[in-house]
Amino acid sequence: MLPFSDPDMVRDYIRRTETVVPGLYDLHRMTGLMLAETAPQRANVLVLGAGGGLELRALARMQPHWRFTGVDPSAQMLDLARQTLGEDTSSADLLEGYIDAAPPGPFDAAVCLLTLHFLDEAERLRTLGEIARRLKPGAPLVIAHHSFPHEGAEGDRWLRRHAAFAALAEGGRAPKPVNSGAMQQHLPVLSPREEEALMQKAGFENVELFYAALTFKGWVCRRQDQRPPRRDAERPGCHIRPERR
Repeated sequence: MLPFSDPDMVRDYIRRTETVVPGLYDLHRMTGLMLAETAPQRANVLVLGAGGGLELRALARMQPHWRFTGVDPSAQMLDLARQTLGEDTSSADLLEGYIDAAPPGPFDAAVCLLTLHFLDEAERLRTLGEIARRLKPGAPLVIAHHSFPHEGAEGDRWLRRHAAFAALAEGGRAPKPVNSGAMQQHLPVLSPREEEALMQKAGFENVELFYAALTFKGWVCRRQDQRPPRRDAERPGCHIRPERR
């Protein structure tokens, strides 16, 4: 949470995210397309990790009749989301907190972009399960974040590519050396295969990859028609919370 409470970090958040996420605004448009395939004309959409407001703004402009509930643990990032939304602010209710702060729904769709990679596997599963419990049967979820083969030399190679891309976006300066161990500590990355298994375990089906850009992957999936699984992923003392990006 601390980086997303720092005024300098929050002030630079949008520029920095544009720099490190390939095709960021295309990702937002694709997210809207994936949701609109099945969401109703006046959908209620849950957006977890909504601070900054970029995906909220894109979705609100694509679907002016949708209503959004945005949840984020950082008050400063929610303030930035309000600035980003501008005249579209009235389309969103912004709540400070984590997934447990989200209303019970049921929602017609959900989005979680550039957030879940901050959670370890157990908390990621719990969070996905809580999203599932808030969705109508068959409702879509779109997620996107860091996901790549992370073992040994292969993981280091993908991280070097990520750093090189960011350096090019910064004007071609040489990328900083990548400390893969430190990144893995702060971003407990899972492979795409592990991510898809986790979504299925959390109560989602029809998992489809629609976005792949260096270290980032994005999926659309649907809440199972039957009731989501019980809270077997929860355990005492498991309180790692989602940050972002």
